[in-house]
Amino acid sequence: MLSIDSDPIVAIATAPGRGGIGVVRISCGRGGEAAAEALMRALCGQTLPPRHASYVAFVDGGGAVLDRGIALYFPAPHSYTGEHVIELQGHGGPVVLQLVLQRCLEAGKAFALRLAEPGEFTRRAFLNDKLDLAQAEAVADLIEASTEAAARSAGRSLEGAFSQDIRALVDEVIALRMLVEATLDFPEEEIDFLEAADAHGKLAHIHERLDRVLIEARQGALLREGLSVVLAGQPNVGKSSLLNALAGAELAIVTPVAGTTRDKVAQTIQIEGIPLHIIDTAGLRETEDEVEKIGIARTWGEIEKADVILHLLDARAGVTAEDALIAARFPTGMPVVRVLNKTDLTDVGPEVSRLVAADGDSGICEIRLSAKKSEGIDLLRAELLRIAGWQAGTESVYLARERHLIALRAAREHLSLAAEHAELGNRSLDLFAEELRLAQEELNSITGEFTSDDLLGVIFSRFCIGK
Repeated sequence: MLSIDSDPIVAIATAPGRGGIGVVRISCGRGGEAAAEALMRALCGQTLPPRHASYVAFVDGGGAVLDRGIALYFPAPHSYTGEHVIELQGHGGPVVLQLVLQRCLEAGKAFALRLAEPGEFTRRAFLNDKLDLAQAEAVADLIEASTEAAARSAGRSLEGAFSQDIRALVDEVIALRMLVEATLDFPEEEIDFLEAADAHGKLAHIHERLDRVLIEARQGALLREGLSVVLAGQPNVGKSSLLNALAGAELAIVTPVAGTTRDKVAQTIQIEGIPLHIIDTAGLRETEDEVEKIGIARTWGEIEKADVILHLLDARAGVTAEDALIAARFPTGMPVVRVLNKTDLTDVGPEVSRLVAADGDSGICEIRLSAKKSEGIDLLRAELLRIAGWQAGTESVYLARERHLIALRAAREHLSLAAEHAELGNRSLDLFAEELRLAQEELNSITGEFTSDDLLGVIFSRFCIGK
């Protein structure tokens, strides 16, 4: 767990390795004006003007120049962490940055200056009310974004779009709670507060608004995490060819020899900005080859962890007895797309169809395509987007995490229970009020207004050092 004290902290804020510019960042802790002034004089030989870029020499204890660069001073509370912050921007060589860092620690010894832990700068920004928790998480998401769409969505979360929607929901829940509490406090009043204020309508509106937020959050989580897609099937049905067609590059070896792929080949691609982690696996069959057996065992391991299974078959043979046995082993409830490959060798062109199950429900999706000729690949891409729940043109999506989805689903469940109690009238008003309170707590946990220190430790420990 991260330290929560207010000692001055320092870290190299740029990525490891060589670069044109490297940054050493210092946050001087609460009431750290004296520390900031002493460090500026020790490191730069002068007091820096606030929010002004100064070209200075970074000096060691004896006055010798370690490097020259830009020094910036941000007095509290107008800084990233809300504390007095100094940034030294010099040359990006690892040796010179370490020399400057060691000089900072030496100069700040009297003030207990120490190395920052992962995420500690952003954690302090959260604790000092510069960012809420959802915004703080968006900092890490922006750094780690693997697609342009994910980066844009993380930027929206960092600007507070997600937090604003959550706070608007909380405000509506609080307003409804006040009505319910008023009815509980003054039961003898002739006026029915809940009916007069349309409490049922307000609750329905909150529920509807929460559902919209949840839809956007689901898509944001999808942009962040992506979808794990496993290519499975018998040997020589074209799994490697399909991987190459989806990726638009020759990533996997393709030969007519069955069993060419012995181990998984993974590649991340993008469809509409969504990362898809495509995994080509060894062909599933009975074999005496020990190496191939290991590959097949690993294939089933990947299938167990998948979000979607693409079950490849040869379009000329259709669903064989062996294919049926493979499909029977797929995990229950796992989305499966049956891909009939090599359709260019048949009389039927690329197409998509949905097989109706015996109970009348929509069954498995079946797509005919030719991976070798890249015919029908767009049909498969569209089906993967459908399974992911992606909706085109959602520019307002903000990046979300699994914990956000859990909290939103829990809040929705509490609102549903509140609606059930509301139908019972005065007999169940106390339970109505309690479910609203629990829904509010779940929503507050997203922005950090109701969050345990243990959760904070987990969240910020995953940040990079210097952020």
